[in-house]
Amino acid sequence: MKKKKKRNNIKYSKLIILISLLLFVLIILRVLQLALSTEVDGVNLKELANKRTTKTEILPAERGSIYSKTGDVLAQNVASYKLIAYLDSKRTTNKNKPQHVVNKEETAKALAPILEMTEEEVLGYLSKENVYQTEFGAKGKGLNELTKNKIMDLNLPGLDFIESYKRYYPKGNFASYTIGYAKTKVDEVNNTETTTGEMGIEKYYDKILKGENGYVTYQKDLKGYKIADSPEVRKEASQGKDIYLTIDSNIEFFVEQALNKAKQEYGFEWFNITIMDAKTGAVLATSTSPSFDPNIRDITNYLDYTVSSPYEPGSTMKTFTYMAAMENGVYDGSETYRSGVYTTTDGTEIGDWDRTGWGTISYDKGYAMSSNVGVINLINRHMSSIMLRKYFKKLGFGRKTGITLPNEEAGTLDFKYETEIYNAGFGQGITTTPIQNVKAMSALTNDGMLLEPYIVEKIVDPDTKEVILNNKKTEIERVASTTTVQKMIQLMDDCVNGIGNTGSGYRIDSGELIGKTGTAQIASSNGKGYLSGKEDIISSFSGIYPKSDPQIIIYASVKKPAGGSQKPISNAVKEIVNNISKYYGNDEGDNNSIEITDYKLPSLVNKKLDTAKNILTNNGINYNIIGSGDKIVKQYPEAKQIITNKDTVYLITNENTHTVPNTVGLSSKVAKNILELLGLKVNLDGVGYVTSQSVSESTEITEGMEITLTLNPKFTS
Repeated sequence: MKKKKKRNNIKYSKLIILISLLLFVLIILRVLQLALSTEVDGVNLKELANKRTTKTEILPAERGSIYSKTGDVLAQNVASYKLIAYLDSKRTTNKNKPQHVVNKEETAKALAPILEMTEEEVLGYLSKENVYQTEFGAKGKGLNELTKNKIMDLNLPGLDFIESYKRYYPKGNFASYTIGYAKTKVDEVNNTETTTGEMGIEKYYDKILKGENGYVTYQKDLKGYKIADSPEVRKEASQGKDIYLTIDSNIEFFVEQALNKAKQEYGFEWFNITIMDAKTGAVLATSTSPSFDPNIRDITNYLDYTVSSPYEPGSTMKTFTYMAAMENGVYDGSETYRSGVYTTTDGTEIGDWDRTGWGTISYDKGYAMSSNVGVINLINRHMSSIMLRKYFKKLGFGRKTGITLPNEEAGTLDFKYETEIYNAGFGQGITTTPIQNVKAMSALTNDGMLLEPYIVEKIVDPDTKEVILNNKKTEIERVASTTTVQKMIQLMDDCVNGIGNTGSGYRIDSGELIGKTGTAQIASSNGKGYLSGKEDIISSFSGIYPKSDPQIIIYASVKKPAGGSQKPISNAVKEIVNNISKYYGNDEGDNNSIEITDYKLPSLVNKKLDTAKNILTNNGINYNIIGSGDKIVKQYPEAKQIITNKDTVYLITNENTHTVPNTVGLSSKVAKNILELLGLKVNLDGVGYVTSQSVSESTEITEGMEITLTLNPKFTS
């Protein structure tokens, strides 16, 4: 029995020795593996070692600034500081020069009023245990240079600052939807900050503005400090580029001043005004009310109405429908139709804004009166949906303009059936943006050549001053003939400066502002028809100034104006044009502030001359008498026409013979009407204003006499 036990012990001892040898071999193999391998269990050993002994700090790139065309700073970085306090006494190696907070109570008492905190709050941060350093919460961050200097002047030991930058917008809500804003996010773990553009130019050009961060890598000790004289690897940051907009600060100010005034005097849901250089396509100003301050981001609507929120434009589209007819050779401005109400084949009634109409009128007159029925007849008799859609697309509607602003929308050109086609012709059932409208209007200020709108003038490297991008006028294609352009200029002129027309509220003394008004009903949110309230509209105006040598294109639109009035737009547009005219050296004078009043002209025919003169004088209406009789036999405009206190009424008196009046300087429409009332046959050569007449002034009028009027669209009386 004893021998058996001994053999068993020997057997177990050998087993233990064998296992031990095996484990030893495994350990040796593992050591060899660790020594010879660069990666074990998916971990790069060299990188792991470096992470434990090296530190990489980010060298942040400074974000580029944004400037206006006139050099004003619209967005920039400003220094921002975070206060820290060192609490670890081991940081001090020389008692005469302490590097940590020595007297916490004294420090708290001194810092409290500067940080706008209580002494107890400050002391709470300073009393943290077993920490190397501390911060002071939200009130210790984002300190400006002035506050930093106040703290430094205390000369208290253990206080320090971490410098960073924050985005600042010096002009507040100035052009805020265009500039947008950038937001800074803090990575507390890696102690880094990242600023990212989230709206406007800040968002669209975020990568260019942001630049590229650099870094520095160095050896560190156990406390994280750099080991003296150890090598470092450094890559400098590449600073963000500066962006110069086409926005003219002066014109932008005129726009925003007018919007603010309209906001005080009228109510509306929103109001947008966009102004483009008529010769280049550069956007000079664009703003929407209500606006926001990007410093505090008090934003009620994140959509930029200039590009991001298409809506039904209304009758400003009639300009482009008329152009489509002209370009397809089917327009005859003297052709007539019955205004008032049109009934489609399915029984739908579509009416003019005055459903009683103006009797039988020409297409030219229909444009001036903003007649929906005129557009319907024009499309029904001479056009097709294909013709209309093709031309709208040629002008750029239904697709993005490509302007460098984020979230641009294309709008819609969805019309197929009879009623939809008619509605599209006067701007209902389709959607457009202000930037598309000013783009389309550029064809009328460049002899038919469509221009590309742009809002960035140049991009500049702030270090080298190298111009990386330099935008300029870009012609897209010719979309209209010279004849079409001249005819449309005449029609737009007549709309604003003619007698009794829908745009008369926009008239200025020089007569140099021309354009087209628009009113669109707002679609019901349930998709069934349109809202019917008086204020449930979007009013708009699309104009050119000055007509004799176009410098700007202006497009304004307002949603739900108080009382459904055009007053917010007309007053704003005239104020802006007046200010721009002074700025450009074409002073319109102070008379533009005179309110234009409407007057329904009574019948003056068969009245004594003195009686007619008294009626007009008492109502502030100008008049011109033709003939030397004492009784009125004909008048222009006709009775019941709505005119304004800036119009002129022509009175023809009773006498056997009349002489040819001087019509130079009059619009072709006014001159033609007056001469026809006198019995002359009138031939027009060109479009626009009378520059000369074939029969001289004071020539006695005889039966069958003809007269030719030579016209020029750019003539200024």
